[in-house]
This record gives sequence, structure tokens and C-alpha cells, in this order.
Amino acid sequence: MFDFVRKHNRILQGILVLLILPSFVVFGIQGYSKFMNDDGVVAKVAGQKITQAEWDQAHRRMVERARAQQPDADPSLFDKPQYKQLALDSLVREYVMSAAARDQNLRVPDARLVRLFATDEQFAFLRNPDGSLNKEILQTQGMSAAQFADRLRLDLSVNQVLGGVIGTGVSSKLANRLAVDALFQVRDVQWMKFEPKQYVAQLNPTVDQLKAFYSDPAHSKEFMVPEKADVQYVQLDLDTLKKRVSVNEEELRRSYQENLSHYSTPEERRASHILIKAEKSATAAQKQAARAKAEQLLVQVKKNPALFGELAKKNSDDPGSAANGGDLDYFGRGAMVKPFEDAAFSRKEGEISGVVESDFGFHIIMVTGIRGGTAQAFETVRPQIEEEARKQLAQRQYAEVAEKFTNGVYEQSDSLKPVADELKLPLQTVSDVLHNPGAKDQGVLSNRRLLDALFDESSRAKGRNTEAIEVGPNKLVSARIVKYTPANKPAFEQVQAQVRERWVAAESIKAAHQDAEQKLALWKQSPEKAKLPAPVQMSRRLMFAQPPAVLDAALRMSDKQLPNWAVVDLGADGAALIKVNKVLPLQIAPQEVQETENQFAGYWGRAEAEAYYQSLKRKYKVEFVNEGKIIEDKAADAQKMASAP
Repeated sequence: MFDFVRKHNRILQGILVLLILPSFVVFGIQGYSKFMNDDGVVAKVAGQKITQAEWDQAHRRMVERARAQQPDADPSLFDKPQYKQLALDSLVREYVMSAAARDQNLRVPDARLVRLFATDEQFAFLRNPDGSLNKEILQTQGMSAAQFADRLRLDLSVNQVLGGVIGTGVSSKLANRLAVDALFQVRDVQWMKFEPKQYVAQLNPTVDQLKAFYSDPAHSKEFMVPEKADVQYVQLDLDTLKKRVSVNEEELRRSYQENLSHYSTPEERRASHILIKAEKSATAAQKQAARAKAEQLLVQVKKNPALFGELAKKNSDDPGSAANGGDLDYFGRGAMVKPFEDAAFSRKEGEISGVVESDFGFHIIMVTGIRGGTAQAFETVRPQIEEEARKQLAQRQYAEVAEKFTNGVYEQSDSLKPVADELKLPLQTVSDVLHNPGAKDQGVLSNRRLLDALFDESSRAKGRNTEAIEVGPNKLVSARIVKYTPANKPAFEQVQAQVRERWVAAESIKAAHQDAEQKLALWKQSPEKAKLPAPVQMSRRLMFAQPPAVLDAALRMSDKQLPNWAVVDLGADGAALIKVNKVLPLQIAPQEVQETENQFAGYWGRAEAEAYYQSLKRKYKVEFVNEGKIIEDKAADAQKMASAP
């Protein structure tokens, strides 16, 4: 009965965000975006424009969710292009799904919303005892009941777009048989690895060989030094302004007094109770009998308070507390029904209430403990109050100072010193800044928009300041190149050691392949001379120590004529020689066959849903522009490189 809400208060916000608030952000932005030009736009869907600000917000939301799930994750991971591209793709998907739901008239009727809210367990924490919506919990998220209904309706409507496709995935018997065979088939295989390091000692290149390798166009990029520059930059952010603002001691104390409850530990009471049950539906006679019994027990408790626990065990109708002598442990305000709470919080420790009526029946309450309710001293929380005050003052100043910063770097474009001096900002210098830093950490100079503006040919040649570029929330940066070094290929003598290292690596891989091919020819011709290790069983169903390329090749080889031989390319690890001796009888239970059929149906459904989504993207003319196109092109190039043989 007393499964108190207080036990769940801290997680309600998280649950509400994850379950109730879908990330669809199309409300309120579509109309506005129609009147914008393409400045600050990163993508378009059905004529609607997705702005850089929306992308940044979506990225921040994704980062917040990821950090909540993985608090120890490296923060720099979330600034990588792949993560930003994921946020943009998610945002585009929301726009596409919303447009499709609107065009297909997939509006959820009110009756379904009511039924879902009343029956779905994920909304249980939002339901009052009588089944109505708990508006107070919604208000903690700044949401009204109408807004909640609109959000839920949109979520359900959008889910219908792909839901029907996903749920109709069916795999054919032939496809299922082939998949089962691929997964469960076991082969008897012998294999040997030819590692490049085994051939390094026999490689001794001449200078002419190294020069030829260095001059080969196929290897030219390996020795190129990327373009770089020595850079000056000025940064304006809230942290800088927070250090400058002055705080008034009197204002801090006034803020402390006005927000005293924020610095106080919530008062909690510990109580024991005896409950004589009388439900709302009880008749007047039943309620009168319950009250009479409670009043008789109250007389006994008042006469001898030491008997409270014993009387609770024998008479209380609350099974959760009766066994403990009526003890309810500590609870705060809002945890109990109001009549119970008022009685408990209006008494001193050791006092016993009269008979208190609630929706559950009649209670006798004894307060057994009081804690909290005291405010921390001003000196203790002063740093916290000062930090908040500085932050507020800095935010008020930021807009004005940011305008001066933006105008200053533009009006005096040949130097950053004037704006640095005027706004008392440090003028910082960094050497060897790369246009494409890869994994190298360059701090704020890793921002792609800033780097592209910095290395822009027209600005670079004249040493001009970049415009003021927002590289983070309330963080502006302008930079200029002091010294530029174009991409170049060093002289052979400068990189001779590096050339030799790469030549040896390439030739040792070739030697490994040649040795594998020679042994393949010899052993196929004369199997009795083969010196292969003992056979092992290979299957996709089980985990083995073989390299994935070996396992894949062994299971892909034709079983029409066995034994079958092949040389497998292992990339930088050399080569492998494999011999498939035989295919072992398939062992699979009928239950496993049925399970795979169900799994493959799900895979087909998801694949068809993804294909349908791609068709919707074409229908609604998804287009990436400006920074959005840059990030998507980079993702496509990275995927091509990853899939290249």
C-alpha cells in the first residue's frame, strides 16, 4: 500500500525524457524555416530547412544521453565528425518520418491515446491512483497535459510509418535454408599463416630500390607532409567574462535568503502507524465500525505508548508495515496522502496523533524521528552562490561583448591585437596547426568551420582574421595565419629511413604471399609433402581463434570438389594457406530452425523498412548543404575507405 513515490523522485526526470519526450523537433520550426535563406542551413527535407542551431541542439541532446549512459566516456569522442553526422542523420530522419506521417494522415485518435496511457506500464509513474494524468510531474518538465498528448500522438503517428513494414518481414524457405546452412555448417579445415616478419631478415634494399619506391606515384602520398600553419587566435567565452565580473556581497546574502530552501536539507519524518482499513467504497456502517475500532486502539496507545508496536503487529491492516510494528521509516513531504502527511509533520518527536482519516481508512500515527529541514550556513554555500551570480552576470554581458568581438575582428581584419586589447582577451599562438588534424588534438582549432575559414586561400594569402565563429555554446573564436606551410613532399634524404621502413613492410608482405602461392602449387601437386597443422573445425556459429578472413574464406569455398585449397590475403598480416578437407554433417534441432526463421523474418522486416525509408528520403528530396554536406561527404569517404579491399 505504501510504495512511496519518494523512492522514485530522482529517476522520474530521466524516465520522462527517455520514454515520453521523443526527439522530434519539427513543431514550431517548420513555419519559421520557410522564411530563412540558406545561411546557417545544413539540410532540407520536403522544402523544410534544418538549421545549424537545430543540429547543434540535437548533437547536445545526443551527447547528454550518451554521457548519462557512459559517464566515464572520453568527452572528445563526442566532438568527432562521425558523432555529429549521426546527430544530423537522426534529425533528418525525424523530419522525413514527420512529413510521411502527415501526408499519410496517420493521426492517432484520442481514444487510442487514452487507452494507451491507461494500459501501458511505461506510463504508470504518470498515473494518479484514480488513473488520471499526474500534471505535477509533467510541470517539472515544463509541459502541459495538452503538450504531452501532442507529443505522444506525434510519436505514435511516426512509428506507424515504418511499423507496418517492419512487422511484415517474411523470409522464404529457400532463403532460410541457405542462411541456416551458412550459420550452422561445420567444415574440417587445415590452415597455415605466413607472417611478413618471417621474411624481413632476407630483405636488404639498395638505395636505387628505395628511390624508385619513393618516386613511385602509388606511394607519393605516403611521404607527403600535410599543409599546416602557425596560428594566432582570440577566444571569447563565458568563463572569461565570469572571471571579470564583480559580485556584491549584499546581493549574495540577499540571494541566499530568497532561496533558502535550495540550501536546506528537506525535512523528513519517521513514523509508525496502525491502519484500520476502510476503502472509499465502504458503507457508512463499515466506516463507523472501523473508526470505533481505531478509537479503542488509540485509548490503549495513549495509556501506554510502549505498546504501539505490539498493537500495530496485531491490529494494523497495512501488511507492509505491520510486521515491523507499524514502522514506515523516513519520508518527506509528498510521499504520503495529505491527511497522513499533515498529521505527521505537525507533531513533535514522540507525539501520537488522534484518529486520522484518509482514502485508505483510519490511522493512528506516532512520530518516531525528525531529521533535515535545516539550512546550510551562508559561508558554506557562498562559493556556489557566487558562481551562479557570476554566470548570470556573464550571460548578461555576453551578447554585448560578442557584438564588439564580431565587429572588431571584421573591421580590423589584418590583426587580432586591437580586439584582444580592447576586450582584454589573451592573444594566443599555436604552431603547426593542421587543416585536417585527424585524431590530433588542436583544442578549439579542431573546429571544422574555423579550420576551413582559416585555411581559405583568399584569407590565408592576406593573413586576414577569420570571422567570429561559434565553436561551442557561448564561445566565439577568430583566428589568423601567421606562417603558412603548404603540403609538400620532403627530399628523399630527409625521409630515407621512413622510405626503407615502408619498402621493407611492403616487400615482406609480397614475400609472404609468394611463399604461400609456391607452397599451394607444390602441395596441391604432391599432398604427401604438405606440412599443414592438424585440422580444426570451423563454423560461423562458434567462436574460433582464426582471423575472420580465414574463417570467411574457408566457409565460402566451393564444396563440390574436396579437398579444396586457397591463399587468403590478410593485409598487413601477410597471407594464409587453407585447405578444406570435408563438410561435416549438419546438426541442428527443429527448434533452432524455427528460431532462425523468426530471426530472419525480423531481419527482412528491418531491411525492407530501411529500404522504404531511403525511398522516402528520395521522395521528400533530402539535400545536405553547407556544413551538413561537408560532414556527410566525409562520412561517405570514410565508409568507402573502410570497405575498400
